Amino acid sequence: MNISMFESKRRRITRILPARVSGRVRRVTGLIVETSQLPLPVGSLCQVFSRLSRETVEAEVVGFRENATLLMPLGEMRGIGPGDRVESLATEQVVAVGPHLLGRVLDGRGQPMDGKGPILATSTYPIYADPPDPVRRPRIGEVLSTGIRSIDAFMTVGKGQRIGIMAGTGVGKSVLLGMLARYTSTQVSVISLVGERGREVRDFIDRDLGPEGMARSVVVIATSDQPAPVRVKAPFVATAVAEYFRDQGADVTLLMDTVTRMAMAQRDIGGSIGEVAASKGYTPSTFALLPRLMERAGRSPSGSITGFYTVLVEGDDMNEPIADATRGILDGHIVLSRRLAQRNQYPAIDILESISRVQSEIVPREELQASRRLRQILATFKDAEEMINIGAYVPGANPEIDKSRNTMPKLMQLICQDMNEATPYGETMQLVLELAKLSQQDVQVRRAAPVPGQGR
Repeated sequence: MNISMFESKRRRITRILPARVSGRVRRVTGLIVETSQLPLPVGSLCQVFSRLSRETVEAEVVGFRENATLLMPLGEMRGIGPGDRVESLATEQVVAVGPHLLGRVLDGRGQPMDGKGPILATSTYPIYADPPDPVRRPRIGEVLSTGIRSIDAFMTVGKGQRIGIMAGTGVGKSVLLGMLARYTSTQVSVISLVGERGREVRDFIDRDLGPEGMARSVVVIATSDQPAPVRVKAPFVATAVAEYFRDQGADVTLLMDTVTRMAMAQRDIGGSIGEVAASKGYTPSTFALLPRLMERAGRSPSGSITGFYTVLVEGDDMNEPIADATRGILDGHIVLSRRLAQRNQYPAIDILESISRVQSEIVPREELQASRRLRQILATFKDAEEMINIGAYVPGANPEIDKSRNTMPKLMQLICQDMNEATPYGETMQLVLELAKLSQQDVQVRRAAPVPGQGR
């Protein structure tokens, strides 16, 4: 018996209760089912037997109040009434994993929802697991090609890095995720869609991900109509699946859309059990949940999980609480700009507002200097753009502005990219080196001839 099989059996024995615990429903208030005589720890899984509908509903222990155990159902609450029996199922929640997960679509509890039959599992992984030991975690030292030129050139991602994607609504976030899933140079992509509309799920799978991307992906879905515990659980299920493939020696891309909707679900849970709000209605448990999820991504001795976590910023406010907390946890962020999207510039990545905190450690010095030179060109042109557009700038007045004007057309060709186009990392960096060299050349400025009778 190998170590992984032994560990799986050990976990299964650990989560088995010594005896089945049962209680009774006392009352239902909002999203909470209060039960009596149910001594179970937080996170335990139970089932409620409805006498009215004669059906069972699974529920999760989320807290305690006086002598009552508080549950939140993972399904429809309709039919649950006082006196209904509640029985324990397990103290640890797990997801079935195995190589046959590739190409499958799971719900927020890890159950198949694509009509392709049950998962042929070889093991189980805990949904809520501890992050890797920070002392033993290997350093990030290898570039990960995303196939997206603006990311590879200006905010280079390393294998095992965790990076945020900050975006408002309707600026191309889903298209960018689909490109990352298809073109990133990893063996497996695990995608968690939280709080999405049902129509958008099918569109993402068929249009943005496509058959090529789906063949090497696992998709975990918890739509907006699902109960709050399911929406919170889905990213943890996806992370557990990614951990399985990482432990098998694979490099994994973990895409989560969105952190904000998971945080909103946790806010609903915290508010229902009486937790006091900390910032803009978000409870302290919400901010404690973020590092517990995101710290699980990264490198291990066997493989890596590179995490991309999208944050849906409200009103395009990049400093709202969830965006601010996420930036403090992750190793960089990519900002999608509505202004650039309105100009039809896709991907609408604001390069000057985006950063990768590991780029300087994984990119050769010459390429890093070239990338920084082009950032400087972008910044110079942005500062002078208004003057240029209204005709207030006189060519030759500032050599750096003249160089930026000369370089911008080709630089825009580098930045703009069709969703069906992928560029290898080496080719992207060659273009960066060539553009940086071009930007250093002196520009022959043709001054306008003076008007006769003026300028004396």
